[in-house]
Amino acid sequence: MSDYQKNVEELEAKSATAARLFDIRRIIGGLFVVYGVIVTIAGITASDADLEKAQGININLWTGLGMLALGLFFLVWLKLRPTVPPAASAGQAGAADQDGTSEGT
Repeated sequence: MSDYQKNVEELEAKSATAARLFDIRRIIGGLFVVYGVIVTIAGITASDADLEKAQGININLWTGLGMLALGLFFLVWLKLRPTVPPAASAGQAGAADQDGTSEGT
């Protein structure tokens, strides 16, 4: 195996890792879970005066639980359908081999 092929495989592995790490579902899901926990705690510790302002509905509790559910949905979706990095086409790899250049340099 040539050095070029080793470099290409290494870059593809790094690209796949970066694609999984920065998947928007992970970011959105994580933020909604964190904010959901905070708002749910605020709802659990709500005072009677806070409940009176919202006409007896504990809006922080319900909103926090909704945010938790949405965040968990995104994280489960990410787990069940992980990001698949695009495969390099054979034509691109062959053309780079023929002229001795690569797209990244």
